[in-house]
Amino acid sequence: MSHCTIFLVQPWSQALPTHAPEDILKAMSRNEPLPIVGIPTSYAIEDERGMHRTGGNYIEAIFSTSECMAVLLPAFGDRYDFDALIDRLDGLFLTGGAPNVEPHHYSGPPSRKGTLHDPRRDATVLPLVRKAIDAGLPLFGVCLGIQEINVALGGTLHPLVHELPGKNEHRMDRTLPSGERHAPRHPIFLTEGGYLQQLADGASEVMVNSLHAQAIDRPADVLQVEGVSDDGVIEAVSMPSAKNFMLGVQWHPEAPGPLQWPLSQAMFRAYGDACRARCRARNMAQPGFRAA
Repeated sequence: MSHCTIFLVQPWSQALPTHAPEDILKAMSRNEPLPIVGIPTSYAIEDERGMHRTGGNYIEAIFSTSECMAVLLPAFGDRYDFDALIDRLDGLFLTGGAPNVEPHHYSGPPSRKGTLHDPRRDATVLPLVRKAIDAGLPLFGVCLGIQEINVALGGTLHPLVHELPGKNEHRMDRTLPSGERHAPRHPIFLTEGGYLQQLADGASEVMVNSLHAQAIDRPADVLQVEGVSDDGVIEAVSMPSAKNFMLGVQWHPEAPGPLQWPLSQAMFRAYGDACRARCRARNMAQPGFRAA
């Protein structure tokens, strides 16, 4: 019999973490609710055990920079009542991950033999994206997350973008020590007047890292391209018609080094602000709520 292991981050703590920003510690000590951000997990089987998991850097970035609390959402697919789940969240954050989105979700050709997929994550994230946008839930996706947003909204993907004519190598350089793999690798050019350029204080170009093989082919009709790499790969998207914060980026801003980049700080803070506004509105709608 296989066993299922679920790793959860609770939205409360008996001992306040001493490395947390001071304003978070004050809020927690006053029992003020932190916004709750749902992070869907990936699913894998190792040593005959099912593992629902995500990387710790995402959780740290959401806590330290967005000033929210992460709750991991196991990859349960349609076993969820998605509407009820979203009613309990203040934000949805989509992480990176090794698997590719299964191509049947965007009418693509079958994957090359040996391609890693995570059908449980697909079955969880893709409907969650659509439900989150409908509900006006703040949504932020990185790497695999931007790809999932695009597919959920009707776009398509290149599974191996580096094999396309004129494209550069975008995959992780595994010859580097792990601590150097998130270093800046190539520039991206920001859309003039776009949301990402606003977050970048008007910059037209920024440097980002690159650790992906899959990338956006055709963006969904409702998405706006916010940035492209020097070889034309779509690196960021937003949704102008969204009711709330909605941003996807192809790079990894959450790693400890990149998290200190000004644009990374601006993105995670803007996302946190949107989640706080949602949290306040959600709490005010609760029966018996009284403003302080």
